[in-house]
Amino acid sequence: MQLPPVLPLFDKPEFLLEGNSYNNQYITQISLDKVTDAGLVLEHASDWLYEHKDQENNYKAYRSELTTFLHWCFDVAAMSPADLKRKDMSRYVEYCKQPPVDLIGNYNVAQFKGSESGRTPNANWRPFIAKLVNGTQQAYRLSENALKTKIAILSSFYTYLLSEEFCERNTAQVWLKHSRFANKQTFRNDTANEILPIFTELQWSYVNSTVNSLAKKDSATYARHKFLINLIYSCYLRISEVSARPGYSPVMSQFKQNRQTGIWLFHIPNSKGGKSRTVTVSKNLLQAFKEYRGHLGLSQLPSSDELDPLFIRHKAAGRGRDVGVLNANLGIRQIRDDIQFIIQQAAEEMKKDGFESDGNDISKLTAHNIRHTGISHDINIHMRPLSHVQKDAGHESIDTTSLYLHTTDVERYQSAQNKPLDHLSINS
Repeated sequence: MQLPPVLPLFDKPEFLLEGNSYNNQYITQISLDKVTDAGLVLEHASDWLYEHKDQENNYKAYRSELTTFLHWCFDVAAMSPADLKRKDMSRYVEYCKQPPVDLIGNYNVAQFKGSESGRTPNANWRPFIAKLVNGTQQAYRLSENALKTKIAILSSFYTYLLSEEFCERNTAQVWLKHSRFANKQTFRNDTANEILPIFTELQWSYVNSTVNSLAKKDSATYARHKFLINLIYSCYLRISEVSARPGYSPVMSQFKQNRQTGIWLFHIPNSKGGKSRTVTVSKNLLQAFKEYRGHLGLSQLPSSDELDPLFIRHKAAGRGRDVGVLNANLGIRQIRDDIQFIIQQAAEEMKKDGFESDGNDISKLTAHNIRHTGISHDINIHMRPLSHVQKDAGHESIDTTSLYLHTTDVERYQSAQNKPLDHLSINS
């Protein structure tokens, strides 16, 4: 079958989340050969796009720009969007101004063809379009307005990636701030260090009691939810670190015992930025792990080479790359859905008990907030040293970890009440 020189990556909204065999094969190869987190990038991009599915014009513009941008990242620069710096964004802009001739078409065509039973990339599709005048194709030109629109779309995408802790800078915005458009723009200081809202102690208690109650009544369905939430909270895990994608499939043997200390650890072979890290497993989490494995009919603890999936499907996949497979790891969307269901149930329980405001607040939180809650609770409640939390959280700088130090006004007032003016005189 003939394919276009660049594969379109995102289908219409109704087909977007189903996956596509051509794209799956392409992304898997890119993940193996060039960009290790390409699969995760595509998951994030699809999720972000899907949020705009009801805005037809925006959706079309966003998917076209993301396809072009990710093609350049993966095929040309061989870099993850998370690793791009300002000079790389400048290279991308120059590429868009003078793209390869074989990537320029003279009219818009559908990116994919076929019905629901089989969607294939359209061989006539091209990421760049040159105008036709009187039947003659004109030289391709990227206008100033089109360039600003491109960067604005990428800036919005980077803002989403920042909220998911996938990257540490909004590279599109950094480029724009130093471009000739700078004096015409109003900039917001986006940083990767903006800490997301967390669950209060009361709210988190309701989340736990809700999932525990559900697991007690129906362990076949909710034992997975219970351990998933415990693991993310206790080990400060990102959703991407416990979900399957091309090139990564979490397995039981990522729980490892240190032979010298006897302490159990959870190993993450490929975290943000392609770095690995190992997180300490508490005694309570280890006990929860044993219970979870017992529910699955496994031995209490895994062997060093055990390849059983960490979180498996309850039903075989109906679509996508794991169609028909039951014993396969959950992907990002299913894990998010599982956790979101528990959060919404906890919100309803809080409202029933008269905590209307708290219930409304946590109904707006997501799985990502659980990681931040675990970090915050360990620093502010369990009093773990910042340097220890930094390592377990995978923060490059302790300054990021320090942002989780929360102090209420009451605590601040009380701590200052008995300050001496002379430390040596208080004992005399």
